Amino acid sequence: MEHVSGPDQLPDSGDCAHLGLELRHLRYLVAVADAGTFTHAAERMFIAQPTLSQQIRRLEEMVGTPLLQRRREGVRLTPAGSVLLEESRAMLALLEHGISRSRQAAGLGRPRLRFVLPPYLPEGLAVETASRLRSTAAAAGADVTWLETPLDADFTVIRQRRADAGLGWLASADGALPDPLDVMSLGEFEPEVWIPSSAGIGDRGTITLDELAGMAVIHTPRRASAGTYDAWQAVLRTSQPRFEFTDPPFRHSLPMTLAFAATASRPTAVLTRPLHVATAQSTPSMAQRVADSYQMVRVDLERRPLTAMAALAWSGDLPRHLQQVLFDTADGIPPRGSFATAS
Repeated sequence: MEHVSGPDQLPDSGDCAHLGLELRHLRYLVAVADAGTFTHAAERMFIAQPTLSQQIRRLEEMVGTPLLQRRREGVRLTPAGSVLLEESRAMLALLEHGISRSRQAAGLGRPRLRFVLPPYLPEGLAVETASRLRSTAAAAGADVTWLETPLDADFTVIRQRRADAGLGWLASADGALPDPLDVMSLGEFEPEVWIPSSAGIGDRGTITLDELAGMAVIHTPRRASAGTYDAWQAVLRTSQPRFEFTDPPFRHSLPMTLAFAATASRPTAVLTRPLHVATAQSTPSMAQRVADSYQMVRVDLERRPLTAMAALAWSGDLPRHLQQVLFDTADGIPPRGSFATAS
């Protein structure tokens, strides 16, 4: 492990730490933290890598302590660096909002809402949320910038001020999130469970958690939704302590995954990501037709132990009128019917 700089190399700037500090220094720190390496950060910022390293070194001199550590797998923030990164994101976000409001006051622009719509959401839920948000924002005189990126159970992208709001899955049943986030739940969703008819379980239409955990289970990759992946794996481990999910061989095709599971050498189930409002009936799909062809049967999990709460979350630091846009959007999406994908 190599330090970018050591404590003995940095002067104690004391009360003068802020002298010479510029916003670009904070943007450089954020860029390096987000990119993970100086090289990638320099490419994103369109500056030379030596220049970026020099400016980070200058920032450390002004603060009086190392902020980053170089490691083989990339850079890591020191405790001081983590604090300054959080404050840098907050300051840059407040500045951006301030400039936006100033432009609006001068008649030069409209308020902008950066909204995360992750992949792998139920299509119906994503479409309805996006449609309602777009119309609600337009009525309020605001624009929406759409960001398609994974959103973890702690809504880190929003907490780090890289986005203003997003649609995702809550990790805790009580819907609690760390400050400064606000959240409104949109209903509880559950996955589909498919098993081979040869397992002799599907005739009764249900399967126990113990029976499911005793099979190989193909599930959506963890990076698609780490929160639900980890939570559901933990539930299955209550039956089989060494249980592990198997990643799907065809990441974007449920019908192909069903066909693969049907021809596996051992009983293999398919567990989808959250697709349906809990207790709602789904409509026939291409997946059902493929399942019929390969003798795969859809069953319900007894007592419904695997569920996920969909939620709209936003930063409590947003201007009040933008928070109202999000509140009105969430309030207009009552959970109903099936939000399953068409595939």
